[in-house]
Amino acid sequence: MYNVNIRGGFTKNNLMLVRLDTNYCDYLRKYDNKVPYNFDEKELRPFIGILFTIDSLMYFAPLSSPKPKHLKLKSKLDFLKIDNGKLGAINFNNMVPVTENNVIKLDLNKECLTESEKNYTKLLKEQLFWLNRNHDKLYGRSKKLYDKFMDGTLNENIAKRCCNFKLLEEKCKEYNE
Repeated sequence: MYNVNIRGGFTKNNLMLVRLDTNYCDYLRKYDNKVPYNFDEKELRPFIGILFTIDSLMYFAPLSSPKPKHLKLKSKLDFLKIDNGKLGAINFNNMVPVTENNVIKLDLNKECLTESEKNYTKLLKEQLFWLNRNHDKLYGRSKKLYDKFMDGTLNENIAKRCCNFKLLEEKCKEYNE
């Protein structure tokens, strides 16, 4: 499992939380309406996710903050509960291909000014800690979903929820050229 090192290159085995460039998300959404929105207006709660590679391509998978429903939902191929849902979830069905040009590293060590910022930063650190401890589960699930989508063997209900990985890979390449 590899992740972006914002200075260039990759680091191994340590996941990084990032947010996506809004213009990039808007571009991809022109071709696939399942690409989630990147709400920049809320500086405190940007569209945050993790980076990893699948077949030498870098992918971003969005995280979801904890919600009561996460405690009841079951983890599925396209949805992984973080710490049994207590820390939120990862939505693999909404993962999108990216390059280093499309991501902005999150600084979890910056000074927090409000209690709300402190709580949110604490949550992000807890999510990142859990994800790094469980990166094999995360990678295995994302790779299996990706492979089944690409070879057409993915359950139809799950496939309907997924971004079109193949199309978005082409559009990622076009956008970044």
